[in-house]
Amino acid sequence: MAIDESKAFLPVNIAIMTVSDTRTLENDTSGDILAERVTSAGHKLAARKILRDDVPSIVGQLKTWIADPAIDCVITTGGTGVTGRDVTPEAFAQVQEKEIPGFGELFRWISLKSIGTSTIQSRACACVAHGTYLFALPGSRGAVKDGWDEILRYQLDVRHTPCNFVELMPRLLEHLPKK
Repeated sequence: MAIDESKAFLPVNIAIMTVSDTRTLENDTSGDILAERVTSAGHKLAARKILRDDVPSIVGQLKTWIADPAIDCVITTGGTGVTGRDVTPEAFAQVQEKEIPGFGELFRWISLKSIGTSTIQSRACACVAHGTYLFALPGSRGAVKDGWDEILRYQLDVRHTPCNFVELMPRLLEHLPKK
């Protein structure tokens, strides 16, 4: 992975959502790690919320952020497991226009190195919805670190070569009729 230092860095406006029935701002260590990494990388933390594992609530907040032109990307942490309360992928499915299947596959491959075959329990996923990138990471501190440090910090950096998600942002809405 290479960063082209001759290009100017372009900050991305990122919203963070923690999906949990038990976490609060005081004990949301995974959300804290993610927020710190986002801002340390030079991006703008556009919003941060903690929501319960509830599809309508998650979908409602996603729709609000997707409709907000000041938010380019949403990263969630939590709710990607296989238990009955884990519903983040189901919420993403209700708003997505285009799935990014390689994100979940790559995340599980990276996670394999640290947690072995337990990675199969993760339903990390990603998609695009009305020009906004959505990435769902598991709720553990290690998963957030793996997802940001190994994938998102590069793909959300316009200087990453040979390609990245940021350089595609101006084209995400090209399927819509011109106004």
